Amino acid sequence: MIRAAQVSDLDTLVHLENLCFQGDKITTRQFRYLLTKARSKTLVYTDHGQLLGYVMLLFSRATSIARIYSVATAPKVQRKGIGRKLVAAAESESLEQGKTSIRIEVREDNAPSQHLFIKLGYKPFSHVLDYYEDHEAAVRMEKDLHPKRRGKGFKVPFYAQTLEFTCGPACLMMAMKFFKPKQEFSRREELRLWREATTIFMTSGIGGCGPQGLALAAVRRGFGAEIYLNSPETFLIDSVRSEEKKEIMALVEKDMTEQCVKQKIPIHHRPLSMEKLRRSLDRGAIPLVLISSWAIYREKFPHWLTVIDMDDRFVYAHDPFIDKAKGETIADSLAMPIAHADFQRMARYGKKGQRAVVLIRPKTKDIKHG
Repeated sequence: MIRAAQVSDLDTLVHLENLCFQGDKITTRQFRYLLTKARSKTLVYTDHGQLLGYVMLLFSRATSIARIYSVATAPKVQRKGIGRKLVAAAESESLEQGKTSIRIEVREDNAPSQHLFIKLGYKPFSHVLDYYEDHEAAVRMEKDLHPKRRGKGFKVPFYAQTLEFTCGPACLMMAMKFFKPKQEFSRREELRLWREATTIFMTSGIGGCGPQGLALAAVRRGFGAEIYLNSPETFLIDSVRSEEKKEIMALVEKDMTEQCVKQKIPIHHRPLSMEKLRRSLDRGAIPLVLISSWAIYREKFPHWLTVIDMDDRFVYAHDPFIDKAKGETIADSLAMPIAHADFQRMARYGKKGQRAVVLIRPKTKDIKHG
């Protein structure tokens, strides 16, 4: 059977560690810390009360990636499938923790272990030189854990923002093109939308797009829109210090809000719950959701995502930003799975936790209030 390790297993785990490894061993002190204080989970395999193997997982608040820190089976039971069972249990535990992928480092000179993990669905993605105590390199491997879905939302086309301040227009373009394939997908349209929808300043640099501006731009192009805000306060006004800028933001937003009223665009001053977000997707809407980018990029700036689908564990979203400086490609931004708890934490911005969702639909008359 496989169960969670306990502090009472400490001596047995250390003994097993010494049997299995010549170097890079986890010490008694490290085991105790990892069992009691760290953001980790150790699972053990037992047979008739005898501990014969373990797998140790590490988790991070900042990412949706789990890491297999160590896995070992007693020499007398190796090649009997216990390691596979432990890895499968680690993957299940990672899913329960809301993680979307799992990683492991394997010695570069350990070809059998590499082949085993490749058979289990892990893909090598980088080499790390001088990783182990004996200076051997490591092969980093990763496996996606989220289910491969084929919902209609996964047909939403992807558009990468071409400027650092055009995430909102890029997200809106994705939603509009899903409903109308002939809708223009170009940098010209991206900039046109940005000019129409910009309502906010940042502490420095060029301003960004607010929910009213995005909704109005969508309606002008024949789509329906609906806005959810958790506060009637001027959107992201705390992001600037200048009183002059705050005054401009308030005036622009007031004007756009009045235009929304004339266009009969509903504005709800209450947050959209996860259940209502799911219901909106089921009814055919594409939500544009404001997030704080800290959870993804470790930088605090407001950012728009296009939500394309949702299941019991994850929200799936297209992120228009591709960080090419860090080697990212479209694959890193396409249909990103975000655990529900992580999504709820990131879908707010600033000290006051302002929240904003713009629902885009084919026609205004199709809007169903929720």
